[in-house]
Amino acid sequence: MKDIIVGPKTTIRDAMELLDKTAEKVLLVSDDKKLIGTLTDGDIRRYILKNQDLSGTIGHAYNSEPSFVYKQKFDLEKIKRIFTKYKINLIPVLDENKSIVDYLTLENVFGKEKKLENKKISAPVVIMAGGKGTRLKPFTTVLPKPLIPVGEKTVVDHIIDRFRDYGIKEYYLTVNYMCGIIKAYFEEKNPDYKIGFIEETEPRGTAGSLKLVKDKLEIPFFVSNCDIIVEADYADIYEFHLKEKYDITMVAATKQFHIPYGVCELDNNGSLGDIKEKPEYNFLVNTGLYILNPKVLDLIPDSGMFHMTHLMEKVKENGGMVGVYPISENSWIDIGQWEEYRKALKIMGSV
Repeated sequence: MKDIIVGPKTTIRDAMELLDKTAEKVLLVSDDKKLIGTLTDGDIRRYILKNQDLSGTIGHAYNSEPSFVYKQKFDLEKIKRIFTKYKINLIPVLDENKSIVDYLTLENVFGKEKKLENKKISAPVVIMAGGKGTRLKPFTTVLPKPLIPVGEKTVVDHIIDRFRDYGIKEYYLTVNYMCGIIKAYFEEKNPDYKIGFIEETEPRGTAGSLKLVKDKLEIPFFVSNCDIIVEADYADIYEFHLKEKYDITMVAATKQFHIPYGVCELDNNGSLGDIKEKPEYNFLVNTGLYILNPKVLDLIPDSGMFHMTHLMEKVKENGGMVGVYPISENSWIDIGQWEEYRKALKIMGSV
C-alpha cells in the first residue's frame, strides 16, 4: 500500500511516474497518515493545463473530496454502487481517525473477471506511413518503417491495436516509400477491421497527404505518426477534444531535460548576471498523436510539403483553436529513434 500513498508536497513529475507504475492508476494523498485526497492522471492533466507548471507539487492538483469507506461500516453493496456510479479503480478504507488502513479495487470487490471497460469510440484513424524512416537505417533500407518489429508485432500493429481497444474499426494509411510491401503485408494479414491506403505521388510532409483523405472523413478523427506508441485513454482524449471545441488537439508528453553544467545568464549589457548550476527544465513535447476536425483539411494546399505545424498555424490564423492534452513521459515511445527503439524492445520483453 505504501507504493500508492504520497504526501501533498510530492512533485507533479514524481506523481506522474508513480501513476505510470501502479496498476490502480490512483494515488492516495495523505498528511500524517490521514487521507486528504486522491490523485489520478486526469487531476494532473487539469492542473497542468490550468497552471502551465510542470515543476510544482500536487498540493493544488489532487481531489480533496474523494470517495472512501470506513472499516467499521463496511457495506459491500454500497461499495459496489460507488465503483459502478463513479467508474473508479480504487476506494480507500479508513479507520475512525480517517487514517488509511487499506484500499479496495474492482478485483477485490467484483472478482478478477470485472474491470473497467474502455469507452467505445466511433472515429476513423489516419496513420501517416509515407516517410522513409532514415533515422532507423539500415532497418528501413529493407523494411518500411511501419513494419519494423517491436516484440512480436510490427509498429503499425501496436498502434492499431491500441485504437482497437476502444472499438475503432476504420483505418487509413497514407503511404509512399515501399508502399507495395505495406499493402502486401495487410493483404496477407486479412485483418478484421477496415483499412484503406492513400498513396502519395510525392512526399507531402507530416500533414500534406491528409488532403487526400478529405472526402472520406466526416467526423473528428485521429491522426498518428507511424513510429510512435502512446499509452493513454484515447476515449478521454476524444471527449476532451469535443468538449473543449478544439479544431486540432495535440497529445503532448511531459519531458525533463537536465543540463549537467552551470548555465550562464547575461544581463542587458552582456555581462554575467547569474549562473544556474545544473538546472532542470520541464516541457510539453509533441508526441505525433492528434485529433483533427475534418474542416481543417480545407487549409492544406493541394501540393508541396506541408507539415502539421503549418496546419496548426493556419488554424490559428483563421480564428480556430488548437488544444493540448498532456500525458506522462513514460506513456510515449518514439520508435523512430534508435535509443527509443531499444527502450521499446525492453518494455515489450524482446531483450
